[in-house]
Amino acid sequence: MGLELDLSSYGINVQQVLRNASPAILYEESVTREHAAITSAGALINLSGEKTGRSPKDKRIVKSAPSDADIWWGSVNIPMTPDDFDESRLRAVDYLNTKDQIYVVDGYAGWDPKYRLKIRIICCRAYHALFMQNMLIRPTAEELKDFGKPDFVIYNAGQFPANPKQESVGSKTSVALSFEKGEFVILGTQYAGEMKKGVFTILNYLMPKKGMVSMHCSANEGKNGDVSLFFGLSGTGKTTLSTEPNRKLIGDDEHFWTTEGIVNIEGGCYAKCINLSPINEPEIFQAIRFGTVLENVVYDDKTRIVDFANDSITENTRASYPIEFIENIKMPCVGGHPKNIVFLSCDAFGVLPPVSELTPEQAMYHFISGYTAKVAGTEVGITEPEATFSACFGAAFLVWHPAKYAELLAANMKKYGSKAWLVNTGWSGGKYGVGKRLSIKHTRAIIDGIHSGELAKSQKETDPIFGLAIPTACSNVPNEILNPKNVWKDKAEYDKLAMLLAGLFKKNFVKYEANSSKDIIGAGPLKFSE
Repeated sequence: MGLELDLSSYGINVQQVLRNASPAILYEESVTREHAAITSAGALINLSGEKTGRSPKDKRIVKSAPSDADIWWGSVNIPMTPDDFDESRLRAVDYLNTKDQIYVVDGYAGWDPKYRLKIRIICCRAYHALFMQNMLIRPTAEELKDFGKPDFVIYNAGQFPANPKQESVGSKTSVALSFEKGEFVILGTQYAGEMKKGVFTILNYLMPKKGMVSMHCSANEGKNGDVSLFFGLSGTGKTTLSTEPNRKLIGDDEHFWTTEGIVNIEGGCYAKCINLSPINEPEIFQAIRFGTVLENVVYDDKTRIVDFANDSITENTRASYPIEFIENIKMPCVGGHPKNIVFLSCDAFGVLPPVSELTPEQAMYHFISGYTAKVAGTEVGITEPEATFSACFGAAFLVWHPAKYAELLAANMKKYGSKAWLVNTGWSGGKYGVGKRLSIKHTRAIIDGIHSGELAKSQKETDPIFGLAIPTACSNVPNEILNPKNVWKDKAEYDKLAMLLAGLFKKNFVKYEANSSKDIIGAGPLKFSE
């Protein structure tokens, strides 16, 4: 059963260790030990328990030299003492040692062998093991034999609580990272996404240290080799819009940009599947089969058919599958320098244009701002869309100050001539609760217009509040919706909310002004409410 491994060097002495076990074995383990289910399409369904989303307030980084001088300390990166980390690690190891069997997954982060990291997952849930086998790049048998010492080890003892009495923990949930020790410890949450985002956080520290920008984005490649990047928080459409039949998928969530081009960090995809349908997202729908992990979905007890519209457990239902399950992929998952960079924003106010072309200065302003709406279920406690600003469209995973990532991205865009766009995938004709979500059909047509070069050539009109250049026409998109004010019945209410949002942009950007040029600061809204 899998390749066994001696873990005594970690203080772990469990009788049975399954290393990189096959999906079939992990299915059997999940069903017999964890009461998992198998869907009519062959995917594995399991539950993450109480936590059905990430717990960003419980994320900690050990404050220790030399990394402490680099880290953007604050609400995103909360410090943990080395002693508290050691106690949490011991707590996780002690729990793992109570099990008669545990699982190890060894894999790579990063498709380019020159830059990839070796990651080891040690966990006690079979579905967690299969999840990370999907999300990491899977070694060949020969590579696994010579895997050697990992660069980072993740101890996932999420079924066991953290000690809330520890001063720098303070909760029964703890997601803690030590760069000096190369270790990551999870307690008190079984949400599988914590492991995936832990790996991304590690890369978000190491890549900029080497002069490369790490990015919370998806990427695809056209028939002529033109690469596009899609930035955006969960639920804004990164996975959906980058997965299409006419372009090869490089990756759906996490990349870094080297001197050669774009490199996918992951070996799989982690797609939201609430309301998933074969009509709107056929590639993702077809990827849900044997080997796919479905997390927190609802299914029919008799037929085992999944009800993707059912959000009774959470709206943050998820599918994890190897990238090979998408038919049209770029293998290996690397590409050239991007021609187009798309910032996706789910605007709950309904006042941003469906698409606008950005100047280089506006691109940096909107990248640093990272405006969107948190989508229900993505984080614990979020029950409906909530306007927010998330630096670099992924503040929760940044380690350095946002300006570090913005400077690296700006330098690459200038060097390689990338064009930037702001695309609203949120509401139109009114704010959330009044207007309607922009149709995916129209958004796809807009993306097609970006790729074909149509929108770059299109005549533009300038939005008087945000200063954005709005194309006046796009094939297969009604002209009237391109300027958002046109489809609002109450024009005065539109102006009021647009000015309000513009003011929120200005207020949010104040904390970044010290590290931004006058040109970038001046690229924000032209008019706003105080």
